[in-house]
Amino acid sequence: MEALSDLNAFAKILTDKGYDGYFHTQGAYAGKLKESIGEYLNNCRNGAEGVPKPVLLLTGYLQWSGEDKPRIECSMWVKYQNGKFNLQKMEVTKKDRFGQLLKKTELNNLSTIGAPRSKESIAMVSDAAIQKVVTRTGRKL
Repeated sequence: MEALSDLNAFAKILTDKGYDGYFHTQGAYAGKLKESIGEYLNNCRNGAEGVPKPVLLLTGYLQWSGEDKPRIECSMWVKYQNGKFNLQKMEVTKKDRFGQLLKKTELNNLSTIGAPRSKESIAMVSDAAIQKVVTRTGRKL
């Protein structure tokens, strides 16, 4: 059974997992998770956006080192129902400086609590880390 959280709990869980950068909700409303979603919902209540979508799209960068460097982007599909939220799907992509896809990972059937930490998401699309190899004699190669 999926656990739905209010906006404060949803944002806290993901922020504690390292998703503490700026995001866009539905392609607009830049801000931290809570502020971005909150601004979108306020505009829905004020009539500027109509009825809130049942699944919200949040997009942002997990790693940015400048326009001339590769970047790691994150897209999250979040179920919104009766003022409660639950992360359903996440897509993490690494793109070169021209926006060309280098590597992509999709995580489906997620929950907010079961989502990976941002460092784990970054590692899924990063170049393989240099691992320490130990020979039978105990020497590192």
